[in-house]
Parts: sequence; structure tokens; C-alpha cells
Amino acid sequence: MPLTPEVLTANCEAVAWLGSFDVLFAPDEEPWFAIDGIEKARQVGSDGSGGAFVLLPSQDVLYVSSEGRAGIIAGTFEAFVQLVVARPYWLVVLKFSAGGDLAEMRRAADALEATIEDEDDVNEAREAIRDALDLPEAGDPVGALYDAVAASDAIVRATDGSPFTTLFNRFSIDSNPMLRTAVA
Repeated sequence: MPLTPEVLTANCEAVAWLGSFDVLFAPDEEPWFAIDGIEKARQVGSDGSGGAFVLLPSQDVLYVSSEGRAGIIAGTFEAFVQLVVARPYWLVVLKFSAGGDLAEMRRAADALEATIEDEDDVNEAREAIRDALDLPEAGDPVGALYDAVAASDAIVRATDGSPFTTLFNRFSIDSNPMLRTAVA
């Protein structure tokens, strides 16, 4: 059975573990953005920074940040959960993507993985979520994230009508001393 928001939310243990990765499955009541061509967006979750996860009619998962960035991050809800489990810092990988460079995203993911302070806790959460949901491990989560964001064609607008920008940010890990030394 494919993983859906309903299947996931019925599994309290998995929802609790995903909460430790900053993914909450309680959508906002009031929409603060609009998506061109979609009457009513189906927000399926949020994160601690105010961002929203939206399941589109195409089954793609769209992330809308509270800072004016948006883009498709996964082709299915299951792929979204696999991404969060494999790379809970996926949003930071996009921040340090050097404008959408896959090699730089891979460097950022390696650096971020090397800086995890509570590695045992993170690995325990990863295993518990995969077991609870019978979820296969993602093959190439950073490559899949890159492909999804690069192909994203959803146009998200703020309430004033201004369009959001891409999730790819211009920074590289070389601009962050902690990350730069983590992969040195």
C-alpha cells in the first residue's frame, strides 16, 4: 500500500519520530499563500520555521517556506518521507546548493551528516520510522531532491500576489567555516 498522509498520521509512533526531524502533520488553518492553478491547496504538514508541506493534485509534494521560497521537493508523499528520514537537513542542503549545483548539494549533505551531534539518536529515529512504516531506504535522496526542485513548475504567490523564488539558494559550504572544515 502506498504511503499517504492518512496512513502516516494513523501511525502515532512514526509521526512522533518525524516530529524529531521538525516535520509536523498539523496544517495551518489559514492559507498564507496561493498556488497558481490550484483552487484549494492541501497542506499536509509544516515545519518549525513556519514552512508548509503541500500535496498537489499531481501527488508531488511542494514546500513553501515562510521566507518567500517555494518548490516541489518530492514526486510522491512516500518520496517526501524518505527524503526527510534520509536527510532531515534537506532544507539546509538547498541553502548551500550554490544556486542549484548538484555536486555542491552532495558536498553540503556530506558535511551536514558529519556534523550531526546526536548521530545515534538520528539513526535510531531513521530506523524506527522505516520500521513503523515499512519504508524502503531512499536510493539517492539528494539527487531526487535536486531533480524535483530543478523541475519544479509550481508558481506560489504571497497574499499580495508576489511570486515566491526557488528553493535553491546561492550559498556554498565554502561560505560556512563549520561545514567547510567538516568535509576537509
